[in-house]
Amino acid sequence: MTTLPLLGAAMPLDTLETHRDWLIADQRDLELQDFIKAEVLNGDWQPLVDRARALLDGYTGRLGIHGPFWGLSLANPDPDMRALVTRRMEQGLAICEALGATQMVIHSPYTTWCYNNLDMLPDARQNRIDLVHETLDPVIARAEDLNVQMVLENIEDKDPDARCDLARSFDSPAVQVSIDTGHAHYAHGSTGAPPVDYYVHRAGNLLHHVHLQDADGYADRHWAIGKGTVNWHAVFAALERLSSAPRLIMELRDKSGIRPSADYLAELGLAR
Repeated sequence: MTTLPLLGAAMPLDTLETHRDWLIADQRDLELQDFIKAEVLNGDWQPLVDRARALLDGYTGRLGIHGPFWGLSLANPDPDMRALVTRRMEQGLAICEALGATQMVIHSPYTTWCYNNLDMLPDARQNRIDLVHETLDPVIARAEDLNVQMVLENIEDKDPDARCDLARSFDSPAVQVSIDTGHAHYAHGSTGAPPVDYYVHRAGNLLHHVHLQDADGYADRHWAIGKGTVNWHAVFAALERLSSAPRLIMELRDKSGIRPSADYLAELGLAR
């Protein structure tokens, strides 16, 4: 009998206080989302780490963070801006080290514009990969030493493969792939991208992290599971084929929907 996958969740520390017992009871995967903003990264974030460690006393599940992303592009063509993005990645890894986190979500550099334009010039696709390497290469060794995976999350990605090819180009366990189901569903509904389960199939065992959210194919809704039109049976059938054991992280706008979403997927016989 197949064991159903165990769901985790993304949340800030204020929400962790509410869901702590639920997370620890089954040692569910957790993604903390307090370390995104520049003012936090540039300030004294140690009290947040101390608070997290206190709340997570007794927790032995897989812990990650959402890394910085606001206004940051891994493929920024301006070398001064790239240096800033590299610095933000270093700050994120420092927080991972302080927390004992083993995963950091970072954002894909691919957009709908890229899908329509990167093959117009012969070197454009490789140039974008090269820019990301200039941003991330300085931090790869540290991520490897810390046993932290930086997982590339699809944002506007219409092409399921470009982000995967980028991850493979690093040839490092520190760079893997994430899928956000709502982002993929938006791309499917609004830009003609493949359906969500295709993103899972195309990533294969590069996939180590999933943001589970429901949506309508038009916007980045982050609705509770079952409130939108994502085909969850297809998504979990695709996930079942993988051996990479991706973290299945519910990322909902309304955090009160976390446990009802878990109950919904349990009732469908897809997860627990």
